[in-house]
Amino acid sequence: MSGYRYCLNDLLRVMQRLRDPYGGCPWDLKQNFETIVPSTLEECYELADAIERGDINHVAEELGDVLFQVVFYCQLGTESGDFDFEKVVDTLVAKLLRRHPHVFAHGQIEGRLTVGTDIAAVKESWERIKGEERAAKSLHGALADIPLALPALARAQKIQKRAAGVDFDSSELTEVIAHLESELVELKKTLTEGNVEHVADEFGAVLFSTVDLGRHLKIDSESALRHATHKFEKRFKAMECLARKSETSVIDLSTEQLG
Repeated sequence: MSGYRYCLNDLLRVMQRLRDPYGGCPWDLKQNFETIVPSTLEECYELADAIERGDINHVAEELGDVLFQVVFYCQLGTESGDFDFEKVVDTLVAKLLRRHPHVFAHGQIEGRLTVGTDIAAVKESWERIKGEERAAKSLHGALADIPLALPALARAQKIQKRAAGVDFDSSELTEVIAHLESELVELKKTLTEGNVEHVADEFGAVLFSTVDLGRHLKIDSESALRHATHKFEKRFKAMECLARKSETSVIDLSTEQLG
């Protein structure tokens, strides 16, 4: 016994009750696949936030909220007759077994290999298998199936990684830095032209090149920007607090006060 009151079957039953036309929740009954997407994204970001802030006490709670989103979609799939929770689990397990031949010998959960492998070989195998999966879905091309809904930095990084997978990449870090510097030069030039669209294009190129530099440095751009934003937010709030105590404004704080 785990010592907990409820289990996965209880959660599935709760979801069924919430969507029950007779006595279910009016709000839940109005939802469909499209309308709950914003909630799904919000819950995922809240989970990421709890992890990044080191708020372990809330990680389990946020994971539960994310799991509820999965269960909600599965209930909708059950009602439409397209899929159910068991189908989702079956598909996931089959995918994990297929993508990890270095762990599951002969595609069996308890199948074990007698010879180990290294991370480089694992990555090569992973990309090859994913490529085969895309081809099986008639998704040809290295950039196929990259979701448009991904955050812009994350999508740029994924596209660059895919392109690098077919050797379309800079081999030297100095080349990447030089390219970023050249994009900054181009941006500076456009600032004197007064063409707003051109400036936006060049600014986007700078961002894309910055993501590329982060990728070569093995830095996740999305996480790095969130971290930098959090640092600025924390510092700015401290400045506001100091300004209130000094009965002045943030812009009037002295260099000594700002530390």
